Formats: sequence, C-alpha cells, structure tokens
Amino acid sequence: MEGGWPARGGVLLCLTVSLLLQGRGDAFTINCSGFDQHGVDPAAFQAVFDRKAFRPFTNYSIPTRVNISFTLSAILGVDAQLQLLTSFLWIDLVWDNPFINWNPKECVGINKLTVLAENLWLPDIFIVESMDVDQTPSGLTAYISSEGRIKYDKPMRVTSICNLDIFYFPFDQQNCTFTFSSFLYTVDGMLLGMDKEVWEITDTSRNVIRTQGEWELLGINKATPKMSVGNNLYDQITFYVAIRRRPSLYIINLLVPSSFLVAIDALSFYLPTESENRAPFKITLLLGYNVFLLMMNDLLPASGTPLISVYFALCLSLMVVSLLETVFITHLLHVATTQPPPMPRWLHSLLLHCTGSGRCCPTAPHKGNKGLGLTPTHLPGPKEPGELAGKKLGPGETELDGGSGWTKAQLVELWVQFSHVMDTLLFRLYLLFMASSILTVIVLWNT
Repeated sequence: MEGGWPARGGVLLCLTVSLLLQGRGDAFTINCSGFDQHGVDPAAFQAVFDRKAFRPFTNYSIPTRVNISFTLSAILGVDAQLQLLTSFLWIDLVWDNPFINWNPKECVGINKLTVLAENLWLPDIFIVESMDVDQTPSGLTAYISSEGRIKYDKPMRVTSICNLDIFYFPFDQQNCTFTFSSFLYTVDGMLLGMDKEVWEITDTSRNVIRTQGEWELLGINKATPKMSVGNNLYDQITFYVAIRRRPSLYIINLLVPSSFLVAIDALSFYLPTESENRAPFKITLLLGYNVFLLMMNDLLPASGTPLISVYFALCLSLMVVSLLETVFITHLLHVATTQPPPMPRWLHSLLLHCTGSGRCCPTAPHKGNKGLGLTPTHLPGPKEPGELAGKKLGPGETELDGGSGWTKAQLVELWVQFSHVMDTLLFRLYLLFMASSILTVIVLWNT
C-alpha cells in the first residue's frame, strides 16, 4: 500500500501531461470535418474547451501577451466628496491561443468564429482603482480567428477612485487613472500590451462618447509601470484620463448673481450720505446675499475649500465692510449736526488741503456749502478779540470754544464736509480692495 500511492500519482501526472501536450505540432490543427454551411460542430473545439481552466501555452517559459485597449463611452458622474469617478467603458482584450488553428480553405472558407466566452480561457484583467464589483453581463461572446487570435470585448460600468482637486471649481480639470493588471499572473506568466495607440483610443472615445454631463474629455495618456508585491512582479498599464468641467452652469447660477449683488452694493455709495435709505438698502442687500448663498449651496462641492467659496466669503466681507462704513459715516453726520466737537487745527488744515487743491479726496458740494461758503478764504481761522467785539452773534452762531473762533454753524459745516471727504476716501479704498481681490481670484482661476 505504501508503494501504491506514488505509482497512482505518477499515472495521474502522466495523464495530465498527455492531455496538456496532446497534439504537439500539427495535432493542434482543428479538424474541418466539423465545419459545414450550416455551422460548426462544437465537438471540433471540444479539446480547446476542455483546457479553458489552464493558461494556453506550448512553452511554459513563454508568457501570454494580452493586448488591452478601451473606449470611454460615458462619464456618468464625479463625486467630489467620496473622490469617485463613475464611467462606462468598453474593454477590448486580444491574445493568442496556440491550441486554436484551422485552415480556412479546407473549412468552407470560414476565417472567424464567435464562441461563448465562458467556454474559453480568459485573462483575469481587472482595474486596480475600481471600487465596485465587476458587473460584466453574462453570455458574452468572443471572436476567434483561424490563426488562434481571440478578441474579447466586454462593457463595464466602473466606479473608480480618483484624486479630485476641487480648489479651482468650477474651472477645474481632473486627471483620473485606469490601471489594468492581473490578479494571478506575474510577468513570468502574462505580459500586457496595447492593441491600439493612445491617440486612437482618445479619438474613438471622443467620437462615441454620448453622456458627459458637466464634464468633457480632454485627452488620454498612458504609462507602463510594474507592481511589486513581495517577491512577485506584475505587469501593468496605466491610462491617465484628463477631463474638464463645463463651467457655464455655475457661471450663470453662481458667479453672475453674486457679481450683480456686489456691483449694486458698490453703486449704493452714490446714494446721498444724509439719506436715511442707504443703510437699510445695504442691510437688504446683505440679507439677500445670504439667502442666495443658502439657495445655491447644493451646487457647491460638499468637501474641501474651493476657490469659489473664498470668492463668496470675500464678497460677503466686502458687503459687511460697506455696511460698517455707512454706519460710521451716519454716526459722524449725526454727531456733526447735533453736537459738533471743536475741530483740531491739523485736521482743519488737512481738510483745507484736500478740498482746496482737489488732489486728495474731492467731493461734490452739497447744499450747505452755498450758504456758508467753506472755501479756504471763507473758512474761519483764529480771530483777534477786536474783530469779535463789535459783532453780535446770533443764537445759532454762539461760540462753542472761546479760543477757536468758530461758530456752531461753521463747525457743523466743517464736520459735514469732513464726513463727505471720509465717505469718498473709504469708497475709493473699498473699490481698490474689491478690484484687487477679484482680480487675484480671476488670475488664480486662469492658472
């Protein structure tokens, strides 16, 4: 009994080897007796079907070369939060089976056949970035040529990992990868090649692609890295798929309304500073901008901080600063018209310089200027006691400070004019900051 097992194992080994090496040389040629005008007898390929569990080779040291190409027929969706790209691919695999060979002249002129793919050995090619179960439909067929070349096409809905950079949203471009490799076969058993050139894959994809949604295909490139796992080395082909977002939807729904609201806020500075409607108008604009951001929040990426969010935060900050400037000027006017404090001499000189020369902050004359005539020759200065002794001041022209020489009406006019100068100065600073900030964002988007 102890010697029976090795003998029986040797018989099984010889039987297996004889099956694998059956038909060396011309014995691999398929008998054409199974070919006729009505079809092909499956028995003619039975020997090939029986070997589908084994990689087809006549020399174990020669790896099987599998040529890969694909066609990107649809971009179904891009999930920025989960960093996933969903697409639809037609994958083409081509390899040679040395066990398949027949003479077309002897086989009623048949050069090519279609065979159920489940009856043939299929390479275990998979996409490394895929995060979903292979949903390839069953019952697919493969083309077999008389020289033994097999062409197997399969459609796949692929959900793959893609490192998405949404900083430049909605003018962003993404570079996703499809890496084809084998689970089982190292470089000693399988090598990967290209069935088509990259430019052919790109042109075909652009011609057949139908569903792109908000994305368009820019181009496809490839690389041929090797993957090392322990002591094993696997062959790979990596395709880099560049896609670009179509920004028109976001320009119309996000950027244009936001720009309009900011422009209206800037134009509101032309409302009279004495008007009581400027502050309520700016508050209404600010509330409307917040409502706009809440309504358009679904269009923004759910993760990360895109540049457009910085732009919206900047616009909101500008509107808040504009409202604060209006509150400050309104308070200054209120103080100037109710209880104006004495104006320092340096501030008076600066005001004369700005309004007199017109170089600093020229302002349009308002109604009060006609009566009081606040020009450098009319503005009050330190008066001699003799000048004031013979002049009787009215109740509205009572001095506030015995050493200033200015009446209350004159002080009111000075502070009102100073308020107008400050309003103009702050408005220009506001426009300068707004223009520089928006130009910076536009330059970043263009790069």
